[in-house]
Amino acid sequence: MAAMQLHWDIFCRVIDNFGDIGVCWRLARQLVAEHGREVRLWVDDLASLQPLCPSVDVTKTVQSYQGVQICCWGENIVVDRWADVVIEAFGCELPADYQAAMSQSSSKPCWINLEYMTSEPWADGCHGMASPHPSLPLVKYFFFPGFSEKTGGLLRENGLFAERERHILPESADKLLEVCLFCYDTAPVGALLDAFRDSPTHLVCHVPPGKPLAAVQAHLGGNGPWQLGNALIQTIPFLPMDDFDRLLWRCDINFVRGEDSFVRAQWAAKPFVWHVYPQDDGAHLAKLEAFLRRYSDGMDATTETALRRMFVAWNLGRNIASAWQGFVDDRLAIARHNRQWAERLAANPDLASALVKFCAANV
Repeated sequence: MAAMQLHWDIFCRVIDNFGDIGVCWRLARQLVAEHGREVRLWVDDLASLQPLCPSVDVTKTVQSYQGVQICCWGENIVVDRWADVVIEAFGCELPADYQAAMSQSSSKPCWINLEYMTSEPWADGCHGMASPHPSLPLVKYFFFPGFSEKTGGLLRENGLFAERERHILPESADKLLEVCLFCYDTAPVGALLDAFRDSPTHLVCHVPPGKPLAAVQAHLGGNGPWQLGNALIQTIPFLPMDDFDRLLWRCDINFVRGEDSFVRAQWAAKPFVWHVYPQDDGAHLAKLEAFLRRYSDGMDATTETALRRMFVAWNLGRNIASAWQGFVDDRLAIARHNRQWAERLAANPDLASALVKFCAANV
């Protein structure tokens, strides 16, 4: 290991409640555990990190957990040193004083803008691009997580699949269907619940607090649990990150959102439905289509149709009932495909390893 790459700083401003900080936290702890880096995670909202890591104390400005030094990123932070690698997560802007200190160093740090993940083909060409600072002697590199060997890969810890296999249950068409419902408040939750009520399939739906639960309560009233025909809708507490992974492994169908849970659902090797973060200009639909084209490669026509109908219905709020039943009927074929897809993705380097290698080449 080159000494100049030992110290890493990751800066994160929380935009979505858990997606941004979830990605940064997974990356930070993997860099420590698997690559021996010393990592400081600067986050402006400790309250969003605390549910993912219950040991975090929101009253402390500096603390350590799982080998990561967690620092509160306030308006007037005091930085005693700059790191050898600096990660600006999702376009958050580094403090001006920190940038000035970086520029005065005789050995300039490797500065990474960790971008949002996308399946769109243009990311292959933009990954790794250098952007000189307009006024300081610094260069920032754009690093794109993604699904091809030309991007930076996806977060995946060593031993993740082996751990999954210790928890996962065999596929079966006649068992009680377990569903995880994790979505934004714009999802057509009411229509999905109505489809559950009318479905011949016996199921239990696990609803975490926050936007998913609020959407369920808005449609059904009260605090649950709710019995809808053959469907039991029940609330669950907010789960720390590793426990949420296990929930995805346990459930037969996972509704997920954003970036972190979206990736974890793919590693779970179970059927999933992705709720893309909605954007006013409809750009999220282009992201959805790009993913579906890549993900459905190799599916038979019947399975691809069932998959595509459900993804599109969930993101557009149309034809939920028929799309849901088709998805349920084809779920075992979808599960087999997702397992093969996960193995294919795992042939590429994981995001943390790719970052370490990229920074070593751009010192």
